[in-house]
Amino acid sequence: MRDEFINLCKERYSVRSFASTKVEDKKIDYILRAGQLAPTACNKQPIKIYMLRSDKALETLQKCKFSHFGETLAFIICYDKSECWVREFDQKGSGEVDASIVATHMMLAAWNQGIGSTWIMHFIPEAVSVEFSLSEDIIPVCILVMGYPSQNAAPSPSHDDRKSITEIVTVM
Repeated sequence: MRDEFINLCKERYSVRSFASTKVEDKKIDYILRAGQLAPTACNKQPIKIYMLRSDKALETLQKCKFSHFGETLAFIICYDKSECWVREFDQKGSGEVDASIVATHMMLAAWNQGIGSTWIMHFIPEAVSVEFSLSEDIIPVCILVMGYPSQNAAPSPSHDDRKSITEIVTVM
């Protein structure tokens, strides 16, 4: 069982070319359920997910980001800063971390269903807030674009390049 998860993590890559086939509701529900189940600090669940499926919504999204991969589905992963857990000694809120965990769960769940994704951080948060009428407490963290990988989709050449465990882990 553990090997299956490691293989899923290893095989998943950022898809930058999507087929025109729409993602089925059942698969979207699975992806959203994975996001819903993601852990958040003190289980505050400050996450707000905006799902973009319509051509109009996806077209509006293009005003907010710098890349386009022909996605047929997108999620704007946000947090409500008024609902976050806040660390007492330095007032750091959990929102970005919580949203990142949710997004990761969703990407892995998507891949498990044969749906590709790309995490987009290169976007204009202010434009997202304006174009999608987000309140000032709602902070966009990332955009997940998704869809079925096109026939020419492939991992980047550096996909399998990983630092060794000894380079990233310090045992104390």
